[in-house]
Amino acid sequence: MRCARKHHTLVDVYRIRFHENSFAVTQRRVLPALLTTVLFSISAVCAQRTSKALGGVEANLRRILVATVLLALWAHTAGQGMRGKAFPLFLWSGLLGFGLGDAALYQALPRIGSRLSILLVHCLAAPFAAAVEWCWLDTRMTLVQMIAGFLILCGVALALAPGRHLQISRRVFWTGVAGGIFAAFGQGLGAVMSRQAYRIAERAGEHVDGLTAAYQRILAGLAVAFVFWVVARARSKEARGDLQERRGLWLWVVMNGISGPALGVGCYQWALSQRPAGVVLPIVALTPLVIIPFSRYVEGEEPRKRSLAGGVIAVIGVFLLAGGAELLAHWLKGPVAQ
Repeated sequence: MRCARKHHTLVDVYRIRFHENSFAVTQRRVLPALLTTVLFSISAVCAQRTSKALGGVEANLRRILVATVLLALWAHTAGQGMRGKAFPLFLWSGLLGFGLGDAALYQALPRIGSRLSILLVHCLAAPFAAAVEWCWLDTRMTLVQMIAGFLILCGVALALAPGRHLQISRRVFWTGVAGGIFAAFGQGLGAVMSRQAYRIAERAGEHVDGLTAAYQRILAGLAVAFVFWVVARARSKEARGDLQERRGLWLWVVMNGISGPALGVGCYQWALSQRPAGVVLPIVALTPLVIIPFSRYVEGEEPRKRSLAGGVIAVIGVFLLAGGAELLAHWLKGPVAQ
């Protein structure tokens, strides 16, 4: 009897260790998405400084130029350059997500503000991507993953929902909302196209690393950003700071280019190669919450209680999305089985 109980206990211990190892593997798979949120948060703080002095269109073009040079150095030395069966699809992904999506976002920002714009983009990109990936790639999410993604989006919405109505006309408001929705759709569809590009590369026996994928995507984004910059220069409507302020921005531009389009998008593509877009995008939706400590340090902005509560809900969602529910279930079953 004692031997049977001891054997049963050892089986439970090994079972728990197995699920702990499975949880560790899941954590490693979502690590690229978590790194993306941190890098995107740093990029957003830098973008806030540069866009005020340079204007949104020029600041966006400069950060993409910096990132393109850095990613090209990697892709044409240690990566795959512009080769591969998936290269055309990565270009289309960059055109939709990097190019048109960001352009639409910059139309939403001055009309409805940064908080509502970010709320639309990050909360709508995930369901857009999950729906498109379900229809196109037949990638299905589990019930726990859907609940976890819903918790993350609710947490982001709670933290970022404006506390009062915007004092703008209906036409300006709905134009900004349309820009935010289009930006979310561009980001979601771009993510799904990246997933499909990875599948094409895998079928062809090719390995495309995250930085190479980011480089192939950013080429289309650079072309779109340049076109918008030419149009903005022709119209001369871009807000620009004084010359002294513009000269001191080179460090912020470089940091923006490295943390956002270069390493940030590189980790983003790495994450999409590991997990479905419907799993990655809810984690990336944590970016507006992760930015709170960075904005407090750089801009002196104090977080509100609602922001902190939303952050707690979102973190719970990330824990569940990372496989925490399965591990907790087996931890709770362990003592009972003994």
